[in-house]
Amino acid sequence: MTAIEAPQLDGAPQDSDSRLLQNIKDYTAMSFALLWQRQAIFLATTILTAFFFNPLNALFFYGTILICEAQDLYLAKRVARLTPKERRSIAMMVAWILFNTVLSSTAICLYAVSVALKQPTGGHFTPLFFLFAAALFAAMNNHQFVWAMIVRLAMYGISFMVIVVKDIWIEQPDLSSDLWLHFFTVVFVMYFLIDCSLVFLKLYQTNLEQLEKLREEHERTKAAYIAKTQFISTVSHELRTPLTSIKGSLDLIKSGAVGEVPDKMQNLVELASKNSERLASLINDVLDIQKMEAGEMVIKETRINVNSLVDEAIACNLGFASAHNVELVEERSSEQDLFIKGDASRLIQVLTNMISNAAKFSFERGVVTVGCEVVGSRVRVYVKDQGIGIPEGSRDKVFDRFSQIDSSDERHAGGTGLGMSISKEIVEHFGGTIDYESTLGVGTVFFVEFPLLEVSKKKALSEQRLSLGQNALAGE
Repeated sequence: MTAIEAPQLDGAPQDSDSRLLQNIKDYTAMSFALLWQRQAIFLATTILTAFFFNPLNALFFYGTILICEAQDLYLAKRVARLTPKERRSIAMMVAWILFNTVLSSTAICLYAVSVALKQPTGGHFTPLFFLFAAALFAAMNNHQFVWAMIVRLAMYGISFMVIVVKDIWIEQPDLSSDLWLHFFTVVFVMYFLIDCSLVFLKLYQTNLEQLEKLREEHERTKAAYIAKTQFISTVSHELRTPLTSIKGSLDLIKSGAVGEVPDKMQNLVELASKNSERLASLINDVLDIQKMEAGEMVIKETRINVNSLVDEAIACNLGFASAHNVELVEERSSEQDLFIKGDASRLIQVLTNMISNAAKFSFERGVVTVGCEVVGSRVRVYVKDQGIGIPEGSRDKVFDRFSQIDSSDERHAGGTGLGMSISKEIVEHFGGTIDYESTLGVGTVFFVEFPLLEVSKKKALSEQRLSLGQNALAGE
């Protein structure tokens, strides 16, 4: 069934034109979906009646039905392209649908009556059953457009009455006759068909109302999401300005540019400086998350020399590792240049998150190893520490937002809890994977894997130099 058009942004209910368009879209979509089922029924009817009655009448009936079916397909394609604003076109399609409904119903009714006229009085099981099947099909599958359903049921009902009343009119039987039994049975069948059509109509209307409510709720949720995104973006940017000023002032105080800092204030200044850095990191991470959700994060894909990427990541994090009294070393399985596709600045961000976590969760005087290797057709970049390790069953929590393993341990757990979640989204954007292996009390190995590019060493080095030059200019 065709999807319902989204309601207005203000949550107002659909107007009559939108509802009518939705009705005829659902009606034509259902007609298209049941096309081959109807063809099988019509073909079986044609073959059966052609064998036992008149072949020419059967072929004429089937030809008329095929014309109506072709018209239904044409109308279904036209209706699918309509919008609620095209009122004139909607009205025209409604008129054509009703005209085609009258035409196909007339063909079915006249054919059923013509078959009945060729039978002896009271022996009309075949045409009556055909009419019943057609009416039941309409009651079950034409409820999306009420007027089409009414037209079909009315015409089939008239044909029912013509067949049974004709016998009573000719024979003038007593009330105890089987002909009157046929008449009252037809009346009961018509009541049954009307009741079925009302049941399906109510179900359809209930589903429409529920879908409209869901779409209204969806619009409200979208509005709330947009408001939340704008709020986060505005607040984060507004916080950056005073935070930059505070951090700059603290750095000046720490450097002694405004005078020597008393010993009693050293710890307080140091603590304030660390917390300002942590807050700045949190704001940057929140902005990254917001950009990812909104699809606004700028990512440039180029060929990247993995060895150069590892060298740069180590150089960027030497100071951080030293501050945590951890040694940062590089490990290579081969001197061969390995190339992947990605954004160098974003992948440096990923490796920085991995290295900083390794340094924070390592024991003092530990060693953090950063390296790369080829694993099958992929390149693996890993960060290995000799730290506290990660408990089993924590995999989801590691990559969840605002969560940290052993977050109560203040010595190790400084951070925002967003780094690995952001890293996971960045890595997966480039078709990579991120995971870890860990043993409690021994250490952890975090690694990312990307498809290996098969390029010549000379060409790749040339492109890498160009990429690094562009990054340097962008940094300036």
